[in-house]
Amino acid sequence: QVQLVESGGGLVQAGESLRLSCAASGSILSIGTMSWYRQAPGKQRELVAGITSNDNTNYSDAVKGRFTISREKAKNTVYLQMNSLQPGDTAVYYCNADIRRMRQGVVRSYDTWGQGTQVTVSS
Repeated sequence: QVQLVESGGGLVQAGESLRLSCAASGSILSIGTMSWYRQAPGKQRELVAGITSNDNTNYSDAVKGRFTISREKAKNTVYLQMNSLQPGDTAVYYCNADIRRMRQGVVRSYDTWGQGTQVTVSS
């Protein structure tokens, strides 16, 4: 079984920073793209940032220039450094990863989600 465990959320004031972490564990062959999504109350889940296995990154316009995604392959971990946080960044942040596992002699991809971590930014 494979799971993603996020950490690092919390309550901060506008202008402050947080760093989220997401570690994958279990029987993992390799990991493709890892991403962070967020969902604010009453809104749909949206992509915040993603990083490929080749370390190519992409960001939503809302966070570009303020957030940085990175990964540590040896630890199967992805990070999201969030600077200059604003009240509009308040949401539950979810980690997502394309995890490859060997099952019955075949490499299969599993779209895997973490349980989410709350980020609250006060004005």
